[in-house]
Amino acid sequence: MTSMNGLVVNLTHSVDDPDRCSVAMVVAGASVASEQKTTVFLSSEGTRLAAKGVADELQEDGFAPMSQLVSTFVDAGGTFLVCSPCAKKRGITADDLIPGASIVGGATLVALLADGAASLSF
Repeated sequence: MTSMNGLVVNLTHSVDDPDRCSVAMVVAGASVASEQKTTVFLSSEGTRLAAKGVADELQEDGFAPMSQLVSTFVDAGGTFLVCSPCAKKRGITADDLIPGASIVGGATLVALLADGAASLSF
């Protein structure tokens, strides 16, 4: 059953909690593989996942490498939206981002949710 409105995965962790980050990316990967429009909204420490090279350093026992989870998600059509003030606070600019990621304001997330996207938070 495909929902037109898709799924937003709100991810607030990355290097600070690779386990939680891995679970979120497995769920996001399963969603996009099921032909759901899938967006991972990166906020707080989650924003670091969108910076080039960060995923390459993350590997949680029992999960595929983070770099593989991220690339599979993006290759399948998933997108990353990065919280603008969160990125700015951490010195992450548009030039630092991996493919499939863009820095956005909160209104972008609100629009997805108002349009009926389901959401999960990690």
